[in-house]
Amino acid sequence: MNFKTEVEAANALKSKYETLLSEIKKKIYGQDDIIKQVLISIFSNGHCLLVGVPGLAKTLLVNTISQALDLKYQRIQFTPDLMPSDIIGTEILNSDRQFKFIQGPLFANIILADEINRTPPKTQSALLEAMQEKEVTVNGKNYKLDQPFFVLATQNPIEQEGTYPLPEAQLDRFMFSIYLDYPSLEDEICIVENTTSGKRFDVETVMSGQEIIYYQKLIQKVPINRNVLEYAVNLAAKTRPNTQLASPITNKYINWGAGPRASQYLVIGAKAHAVISGKYSPDIEDVKAVATSILRHRIMKNYKAEAEGISIEDIIEELLK
Repeated sequence: MNFKTEVEAANALKSKYETLLSEIKKKIYGQDDIIKQVLISIFSNGHCLLVGVPGLAKTLLVNTISQALDLKYQRIQFTPDLMPSDIIGTEILNSDRQFKFIQGPLFANIILADEINRTPPKTQSALLEAMQEKEVTVNGKNYKLDQPFFVLATQNPIEQEGTYPLPEAQLDRFMFSIYLDYPSLEDEICIVENTTSGKRFDVETVMSGQEIIYYQKLIQKVPINRNVLEYAVNLAAKTRPNTQLASPITNKYINWGAGPRASQYLVIGAKAHAVISGKYSPDIEDVKAVATSILRHRIMKNYKAEAEGISIEDIIEELLK
Protein backbone atom coordinates (compact mmCIF):
# COMPACT_ATOMS: atom_id res chain seq x y z
CA MET A 1 0.00 0.00 0.00
CA ASN A 2 1.86 2.99 -1.30
CA PHE A 3 -0.15 6.04 -0.28
CA LYS A 4 1.54 9.41 -0.74
CA THR A 5 -0.22 10.99 2.24
CA GLU A 6 -2.17 9.89 5.30
CA VAL A 7 -5.20 11.74 3.92
CA GLU A 8 -5.07 9.52 0.84
CA ALA A 9 -4.81 6.45 3.08
CA ALA A 10 -7.79 7.63 5.15
CA ASN A 11 -9.85 8.02 1.97
CA ALA A 12 -8.85 4.49 0.95
CA LEU A 13 -9.98 3.15 4.35
CA LYS A 14 -13.36 4.85 3.98
CA SER A 15 -13.76 3.25 0.55
CA LYS A 16 -12.73 -0.18 1.88
CA TYR A 17 -15.17 0.17 4.77
CA GLU A 18 -18.06 0.91 2.39
CA THR A 19 -17.15 -2.12 0.28
CA LEU A 20 -16.95 -4.29 3.40
CA LEU A 21 -20.35 -3.07 4.53
CA SER A 22 -21.97 -3.88 1.18
CA GLU A 23 -20.46 -7.40 1.16
CA ILE A 24 -21.56 -8.18 4.72
CA LYS A 25 -25.07 -6.89 4.01
CA LYS A 26 -25.47 -9.63 1.41
CA LYS A 27 -26.14 -11.98 4.33
CA ILE A 28 -26.97 -9.69 7.27
CA TYR A 29 -30.11 -7.56 6.97
CA GLY A 30 -31.19 -4.55 9.01
CA GLN A 31 -28.15 -4.50 11.31
CA ASP A 32 -26.12 -1.69 9.69
CA ASP A 33 -25.27 0.01 12.99
CA ILE A 34 -24.19 -3.31 14.56
CA ILE A 35 -21.93 -4.10 11.59
CA LYS A 36 -20.47 -0.59 11.78
CA GLN A 37 -19.58 -0.97 15.45
CA VAL A 38 -17.95 -4.38 14.94
CA LEU A 39 -15.83 -3.01 12.08
CA ILE A 40 -14.85 0.03 14.17
CA SER A 41 -13.62 -2.33 16.91
CA ILE A 42 -11.55 -4.26 14.35
CA PHE A 43 -9.96 -1.09 12.93
CA SER A 44 -9.35 0.06 16.51
CA ASN A 45 -7.59 -3.22 17.40
CA GLY A 46 -10.27 -3.98 19.98
CA HIS A 47 -12.52 -6.91 20.87
CA CYS A 48 -16.30 -7.08 20.66
CA LEU A 49 -19.04 -8.64 22.80
CA LEU A 50 -22.38 -9.25 21.05
CA VAL A 51 -25.27 -9.69 23.48
CA GLY A 52 -28.68 -11.01 22.49
CA VAL A 53 -31.11 -13.92 22.69
CA PRO A 54 -30.45 -16.94 20.43
CA GLY A 55 -31.54 -16.66 16.81
CA LEU A 56 -30.54 -13.04 16.08
CA ALA A 57 -27.70 -14.02 13.68
CA LYS A 58 -24.85 -13.12 16.05
CA THR A 59 -22.81 -16.13 14.91
CA LEU A 60 -23.68 -15.55 11.25
CA LEU A 61 -22.53 -11.93 11.54
CA VAL A 62 -19.09 -12.93 12.83
CA ASN A 63 -18.80 -15.71 10.25
CA THR A 64 -19.71 -13.32 7.42
CA ILE A 65 -17.17 -10.71 8.60
CA SER A 66 -14.47 -13.39 8.62
CA GLN A 67 -15.36 -14.27 5.01
CA ALA A 68 -15.02 -10.62 3.94
CA LEU A 69 -11.60 -10.40 5.63
CA ASP A 70 -8.78 -12.65 4.41
CA LEU A 71 -8.02 -13.98 7.89
CA LYS A 72 -7.76 -17.32 9.67
CA TYR A 73 -11.00 -17.93 11.54
CA GLN A 74 -11.76 -20.28 14.44
CA ARG A 75 -14.98 -20.88 16.31
CA ILE A 76 -14.93 -22.01 19.94
CA GLN A 77 -18.25 -23.23 21.31
CA PHE A 78 -18.25 -22.43 25.02
CA THR A 79 -19.94 -25.13 27.11
CA PRO A 80 -20.00 -25.87 30.87
CA ASP A 81 -17.39 -28.65 30.50
CA LEU A 82 -14.92 -26.63 28.34
CA MET A 83 -11.42 -26.49 29.83
CA PRO A 84 -8.75 -23.75 29.41
CA SER A 85 -6.51 -26.22 27.54
CA ASP A 86 -9.32 -26.72 24.99
CA ILE A 87 -8.89 -23.04 24.08
CA ILE A 88 -5.16 -22.36 24.47
CA GLY A 89 -3.70 -25.76 23.65
CA THR A 90 -1.70 -28.29 25.62
CA GLU A 91 1.73 -29.87 25.86
CA ILE A 92 2.17 -33.54 24.94
CA LEU A 93 5.10 -35.91 25.31
CA ASN A 94 6.31 -36.88 21.82
CA SER A 95 8.24 -39.98 20.73
CA ASP A 96 11.57 -38.32 21.62
CA ARG A 97 10.38 -37.84 25.21
CA GLN A 98 10.25 -34.09 24.64
CA PHE A 99 7.27 -31.93 25.49
CA LYS A 100 5.66 -30.41 22.41
CA PHE A 101 3.06 -27.65 22.51
CA ILE A 102 -0.03 -28.34 20.42
CA GLN A 103 -1.76 -25.07 19.58
CA GLY A 104 -5.43 -24.72 20.43
CA PRO A 105 -8.08 -22.88 18.38
CA LEU A 106 -7.00 -19.58 19.97
CA PHE A 107 -4.16 -19.42 17.43
CA ALA A 108 -6.08 -17.67 14.66
CA ASN A 109 -6.84 -14.10 13.57
CA ILE A 110 -10.57 -14.00 14.31
CA ILE A 111 -11.87 -16.00 17.28
CA LEU A 112 -15.61 -16.49 17.60
CA ALA A 113 -16.17 -17.20 21.30
CA ASP A 114 -19.71 -18.50 20.89
CA GLU A 115 -21.98 -18.26 23.95
CA ILE A 116 -18.99 -17.23 26.10
CA ASN A 117 -21.07 -17.01 29.27
CA ARG A 118 -22.12 -20.67 29.18
CA THR A 119 -18.76 -21.72 30.61
CA PRO A 120 -17.50 -21.12 34.19
CA PRO A 121 -15.26 -18.10 34.97
CA LYS A 122 -12.13 -20.32 35.21
CA THR A 123 -12.39 -21.15 31.53
CA GLN A 124 -13.48 -17.63 30.53
CA SER A 125 -10.30 -16.31 32.15
CA ALA A 126 -8.21 -18.33 29.67
CA LEU A 127 -8.88 -15.50 27.21
CA LEU A 128 -7.66 -12.69 29.50
CA GLU A 129 -3.95 -12.75 28.66
CA ALA A 130 -4.64 -13.39 24.97
CA MET A 131 -7.00 -10.42 24.65
CA GLN A 132 -4.70 -7.98 26.43
CA GLU A 133 -1.15 -9.11 25.60
CA LYS A 134 -1.83 -10.94 22.29
CA GLU A 135 0.11 -13.91 23.66
CA VAL A 136 -0.43 -16.91 25.94
CA THR A 137 1.75 -18.52 28.58
CA VAL A 138 1.91 -22.31 28.95
CA ASN A 139 4.21 -23.82 31.61
CA GLY A 140 6.25 -20.63 31.77
CA LYS A 141 6.73 -20.32 28.00
CA ASN A 142 5.26 -17.43 26.00
CA TYR A 143 3.62 -18.05 22.64
CA LYS A 144 2.79 -15.08 20.42
CA LEU A 145 -0.61 -15.07 18.74
CA ASP A 146 -1.15 -14.34 15.06
CA GLN A 147 -1.67 -10.71 14.08
CA PRO A 148 -4.16 -9.17 13.66
CA PHE A 149 -6.06 -10.82 16.52
CA PHE A 150 -9.69 -10.22 17.47
CA VAL A 151 -12.08 -11.92 19.84
CA LEU A 152 -15.68 -11.51 18.77
CA ALA A 153 -17.74 -13.11 21.51
CA THR A 154 -21.46 -13.77 21.66
CA GLN A 155 -23.32 -13.81 24.96
CA ASN A 156 -26.82 -14.84 25.92
CA PRO A 157 -28.71 -12.57 28.34
CA ILE A 158 -27.60 -13.47 31.87
CA GLU A 159 -31.23 -14.01 32.88
CA GLN A 160 -31.26 -17.23 30.82
CA GLU A 161 -30.66 -20.58 32.48
CA GLY A 162 -27.18 -22.10 32.33
CA THR A 163 -25.27 -18.82 32.05
CA TYR A 164 -22.43 -17.43 34.17
CA PRO A 165 -21.82 -13.68 34.43
CA LEU A 166 -18.50 -12.62 32.92
CA PRO A 167 -15.92 -11.39 35.48
CA GLU A 168 -15.44 -7.61 35.48
CA ALA A 169 -11.80 -7.98 34.37
CA GLN A 170 -12.96 -10.05 31.40
CA LEU A 171 -15.66 -7.55 30.45
CA ASP A 172 -13.20 -4.67 30.58
CA ARG A 173 -11.07 -6.34 27.87
CA PHE A 174 -13.91 -5.88 25.37
CA MET A 175 -13.91 -2.53 23.59
CA PHE A 176 -17.62 -2.73 22.72
CA SER A 177 -20.60 -4.42 24.28
CA ILE A 178 -23.21 -4.41 21.52
CA TYR A 179 -26.85 -5.28 22.14
CA LEU A 180 -28.76 -6.98 19.33
CA ASP A 181 -32.52 -6.59 19.36
CA TYR A 182 -35.23 -8.28 17.33
CA PRO A 183 -35.38 -7.07 13.70
CA SER A 184 -38.15 -4.79 12.49
CA LEU A 185 -41.10 -6.39 10.69
CA GLU A 186 -39.81 -5.20 7.28
CA ASP A 187 -36.30 -6.55 7.98
CA GLU A 188 -37.67 -9.88 9.20
CA ILE A 189 -39.74 -10.26 6.02
CA CYS A 190 -36.56 -9.62 4.01
CA ILE A 191 -34.61 -12.14 6.12
CA VAL A 192 -37.21 -14.88 5.74
CA GLU A 193 -37.67 -14.20 2.01
CA ASN A 194 -33.94 -14.46 1.27
CA THR A 195 -33.14 -17.40 3.54
CA THR A 196 -36.01 -19.62 2.39
CA SER A 197 -35.70 -19.09 -1.36
CA GLY A 198 -32.65 -21.26 -1.96
CA LYS A 199 -30.61 -18.28 -3.17
CA ARG A 200 -26.86 -18.35 -2.59
CA PHE A 201 -25.06 -15.17 -1.54
CA ASP A 202 -21.28 -15.34 -1.85
CA VAL A 203 -19.27 -12.83 0.17
CA GLU A 204 -16.17 -11.52 -1.60
CA THR A 205 -12.89 -10.98 0.27
CA VAL A 206 -12.26 -7.25 0.66
CA MET A 207 -9.26 -6.83 2.96
CA SER A 208 -6.17 -8.78 3.98
CA GLY A 209 -4.55 -9.05 7.40
CA GLN A 210 -1.65 -6.80 6.37
CA GLU A 211 -4.11 -4.12 5.24
CA ILE A 212 -5.94 -4.29 8.56
CA ILE A 213 -2.66 -3.87 10.50
CA TYR A 214 -1.76 -0.90 8.28
CA TYR A 215 -5.14 0.78 8.85
CA GLN A 216 -4.96 0.12 12.61
CA LYS A 217 -1.68 2.04 12.72
CA LEU A 218 -3.23 4.77 10.56
CA ILE A 219 -6.13 5.18 13.04
CA GLN A 220 -3.59 5.61 15.86
CA LYS A 221 -1.99 8.52 13.99
CA VAL A 222 -5.25 10.41 13.36
CA PRO A 223 -4.93 13.83 15.07
CA ILE A 224 -7.44 14.80 17.74
CA ASN A 225 -8.15 18.27 19.15
CA ARG A 226 -7.44 18.79 22.81
CA ASN A 227 -11.06 19.70 23.62
CA VAL A 228 -12.31 16.42 22.10
CA LEU A 229 -9.69 14.42 24.02
CA GLU A 230 -10.69 16.15 27.26
CA TYR A 231 -14.39 15.55 26.54
CA ALA A 232 -13.75 11.78 26.17
CA VAL A 233 -11.71 11.57 29.39
CA ASN A 234 -14.22 13.72 31.31
CA LEU A 235 -17.08 11.52 30.08
CA ALA A 236 -15.43 8.41 31.52
CA ALA A 237 -14.59 10.28 34.75
CA LYS A 238 -18.23 11.36 35.16
CA THR A 239 -19.22 7.69 35.60
CA ARG A 240 -17.13 7.32 38.79
CA PRO A 241 -19.25 7.96 41.92
CA ASN A 242 -17.98 10.11 44.76
CA THR A 243 -15.17 11.63 42.72
CA GLN A 244 -14.51 15.25 41.76
CA LEU A 245 -16.12 15.00 38.31
CA ALA A 246 -19.00 12.67 39.24
CA SER A 247 -22.39 13.92 38.09
CA PRO A 248 -25.45 13.85 40.40
CA ILE A 249 -27.00 10.93 38.48
CA THR A 250 -23.74 9.00 38.93
CA ASN A 251 -23.69 9.45 42.72
CA LYS A 252 -27.36 8.51 42.87
CA TYR A 253 -27.46 5.38 40.70
CA ILE A 254 -23.94 3.96 40.13
CA ASN A 255 -21.86 1.68 42.36
CA TRP A 256 -18.70 1.97 40.30
CA GLY A 257 -17.79 3.46 36.95
CA ALA A 258 -15.47 3.10 33.98
CA GLY A 259 -11.68 3.06 34.29
CA PRO A 260 -8.94 4.62 32.12
CA ARG A 261 -9.29 1.88 29.49
CA ALA A 262 -12.72 3.34 28.69
CA SER A 263 -11.11 6.74 28.02
CA GLN A 264 -8.59 5.11 25.68
CA TYR A 265 -11.31 3.29 23.77
CA LEU A 266 -13.48 6.42 23.55
CA VAL A 267 -10.63 8.26 21.83
CA ILE A 268 -9.50 5.47 19.48
CA GLY A 269 -13.14 4.57 18.68
CA ALA A 270 -13.92 8.21 17.89
CA LYS A 271 -10.91 8.34 15.55
CA ALA A 272 -12.07 5.22 13.67
CA HIS A 273 -15.66 6.51 13.51
CA ALA A 274 -14.43 9.82 12.10
CA VAL A 275 -12.31 8.23 9.35
CA ILE A 276 -15.03 5.88 8.09
CA SER A 277 -17.40 8.86 8.13
CA GLY A 278 -15.08 10.81 5.81
CA LYS A 279 -13.48 13.08 8.43
CA TYR A 280 -9.78 13.50 9.13
CA SER A 281 -10.12 14.33 12.82
CA PRO A 282 -12.79 13.28 15.33
CA ASP A 283 -15.18 15.69 16.99
CA ILE A 284 -17.40 15.35 20.06
CA GLU A 285 -20.18 13.74 17.99
CA ASP A 286 -17.80 10.90 17.09
CA VAL A 287 -17.13 10.30 20.80
CA LYS A 288 -20.88 10.25 21.48
CA ALA A 289 -21.42 7.79 18.61
CA VAL A 290 -19.28 5.13 20.29
CA ALA A 291 -19.87 6.03 23.95
CA THR A 292 -22.83 3.80 24.82
CA SER A 293 -21.27 0.54 23.59
CA ILE A 294 -17.96 1.37 25.29
CA LEU A 295 -19.41 2.40 28.66
CA ARG A 296 -22.41 0.12 29.20
CA HIS A 297 -20.42 -2.93 30.39
CA ARG A 298 -18.05 -0.83 32.51
CA ILE A 299 -20.71 0.72 34.74
CA MET A 300 -22.40 -1.08 37.61
CA LYS A 301 -25.69 0.42 38.77
CA ASN A 302 -26.92 0.16 42.36
CA TYR A 303 -30.09 -1.18 43.95
CA LYS A 304 -31.76 2.22 43.82
CA ALA A 305 -31.46 2.24 40.01
CA GLU A 306 -32.83 -1.31 39.89
CA ALA A 307 -35.78 -0.36 42.12
CA GLU A 308 -36.64 2.69 40.02
CA GLY A 309 -36.23 0.88 36.69
CA ILE A 310 -33.30 3.03 35.58
CA SER A 311 -31.15 1.32 32.93
CA ILE A 312 -27.45 1.79 32.23
CA GLU A 313 -28.41 3.26 28.85
CA ASP A 314 -30.62 5.86 30.60
CA ILE A 315 -27.68 6.92 32.77
CA ILE A 316 -25.27 7.14 29.81
CA GLU A 317 -27.81 9.14 27.81
CA GLU A 318 -28.09 11.62 30.67
CA LEU A 319 -24.30 11.90 30.92
CA LEU A 320 -24.04 12.59 27.19
CA LYS A 321 -26.36 15.59 27.55
